[in-house]
This record gives sequence, structure tokens and C-alpha cells, in this order.
Amino acid sequence: MDGAEADPEGARRANVDGTRNVVALGAPVVYYSTDYVFDGSKGEPYVESDEPNPLSVYGRTKLEGEREVRDGWIVRSSWLFGWTGKNFVRTMLELGRNRDEVAVVADQVGGPTYAGHLADATRELLERPRGTWHLAAQGECSWAEFARAIFEEASIDCRVREITSDELGRPASRPPYSVLWSEKGAPELPHWREGLRACLKRL
Repeated sequence: MDGAEADPEGARRANVDGTRNVVALGAPVVYYSTDYVFDGSKGEPYVESDEPNPLSVYGRTKLEGEREVRDGWIVRSSWLFGWTGKNFVRTMLELGRNRDEVAVVADQVGGPTYAGHLADATRELLERPRGTWHLAAQGECSWAEFARAIFEEASIDCRVREITSDELGRPASRPPYSVLWSEKGAPELPHWREGLRACLKRL
């Protein structure tokens, strides 16, 4: 996300040119996109027919990648986490076990989505018509609320100090509200808290 601001051409090569190359193979494509194609000004869950307006290089190049897909499923999801790779859950677990307090943004709200639940929903989605779909966990929270839930579920004694996005000072702008909902009857994912519990069992 922030790296894309420093290297917009690299982001374009990955998200736009890379998608174009995959599409050129001629097979139906599942393209994973993001809630960050929206600007967060709506203040209520975004549905598939809402007009995107990305705030960042990452969001813009993901949206441009969507437009490369001619035959397939565009899957927008949000705040992905899982038991592998670098993500918010794994970062908070590491920080929480080594600190008494962490500062976490409280003015961004989204729907943390467990990768395992997204994979299951994607399999079901392949039985639906091709096009743009929103697949994200039920419920919503801020990053600070998510961090508190992680510590609670993992029995970690660490305080969360709420800060603003401005205080964090990241290069890329994030939407203040980017919860996704489907108006098309997409497969429903479990609540994000259930996803968190499932993820922690695998760690």
C-alpha cells in the first residue's frame, strides 16, 4: 500500500500490466481487488454499483486492473488477514507479546476478512454469474478495535492507545470507512471475529 506511493510504476506493472498478461491467456480470471477503490465518504457499506473513487496509487492501480478483466470475476474484499505472510493480525501478535502498549489507528473502519473464509466464498462464487462482487466478512470495526480483539482472543495483556491517521502519518491515504456489502446476493462470509478465531487456531 505505502510502497505503491513510492513506486507507482511498479504498482502499475503488478496490478495493471500483470492482470493484462493473465487475461491475455484467454481463460476466465478471478481478480482480487480491494475496498480501497472507494474514498470512504459514503459512510455506509459500499455495494457493487457504487462508483469507485480511490485515494491512493494502490487503489487506482487495482481499479485499473479491474478494468482489464473481460471474462471472469472481480472480487473486492477488505482488510485481509491469515495465518501466513505479513498482515495486521500477525503484526499485532508480535508487538503485543513484546510491549505493554501499542498505538493503533481508530479513525478508519472496515471489515477484517479472514483469507480462509474468502477462499471458501470464492469457490461458491464461481457458481454465480461473472462480474464484480463484494466478498468480505460480516461486521465492522476500527483498526484499534480489531487490535483489542486480537489481544483478547490470544490472551495477550497489551493496551491499545487510539491514534488518528494523521498521527500515524503513512504515505498512502486510506478511506475512513470502507466496509463492503453485496447487493447482488454474494456468498456470505462469517463475522470477522469468527475469522479471527479461526486464524488464531492455525497460528
